[in-house]
Amino acid sequence: MLVFFKERLAFLSVPKTGTTAYETALATRADLVITDPPLLKHAPVYRYNRFIRPMFLNVCDAEMELMAVMRDPISWLSSWYRYRQRPFMKDKPNNTYGITFDEFVLAYMKGKRPGFAEVGNQLKFLERQPNGTGITHLFAYEDQPRLQEFLEDRLDVKLSLERENVSPSIEVRLSPDVEERFRRKFSDDFTLYDSIPRS
Repeated sequence: MLVFFKERLAFLSVPKTGTTAYETALATRADLVITDPPLLKHAPVYRYNRFIRPMFLNVCDAEMELMAVMRDPISWLSSWYRYRQRPFMKDKPNNTYGITFDEFVLAYMKGKRPGFAEVGNQLKFLERQPNGTGITHLFAYEDQPRLQEFLEDRLDVKLSLERENVSPSIEVRLSPDVEERFRRKFSDDFTLYDSIPRS
C-alpha cells in the first residue's frame, strides 16, 4: 500500500495485479509505504477503512481517495495458480504441483476451499463499506497505459517500471465447461471488471 498525503491518494495493493512494481517505483515519492506484513501490504478496503483511514481522519482531518487495480478474474486465478508452482513452493502445503488449472478453478469455486485454492477474492477486496469508503479510481490490469497516465498526472512524476514478483510463465487453459461455470458463479466479479473504463 502506498499513501500520498498531499495528493490525498491511497493506492491499495490487490494481490497479483502488478502493484509491487509500482510500489518499488514510487516508494520514495510516497508518504506512507507498507510492504510488510502481507496482511497490511495487501489491506483490502474493509481493513483500510478500519485501521488506516481513522489514522488520517482523526489525526490529520484528511480523507484519502482510494485507487486499485483489478485483473480479469480468469487471468487473476491463472497468475495465482502459476505463482504457486514456483520451485520453492514444492514442499509447501498450498502449492499447485500435480493440479490442473481446471482442478484449481473448481477448488476455488467450493464453499470451503482447500489451502492451495485459498487466494481471496478481488470483488471482496474492493467492496464498498457501509460508511461509503470505497474505490474512487479503479484500473484494469490489462490497461497499463491508463493506470500509468493517471499516476504520472496525479503525482507529477515520470514512471519507470520493472517487472517484479512475476509468476512462472506456464501455459494454462481453462476448459469451456469449467469457464462457463466459473463465469456464472462469479458473474459479479466479471461485471465489475467489465465496467472499468479503458484507454
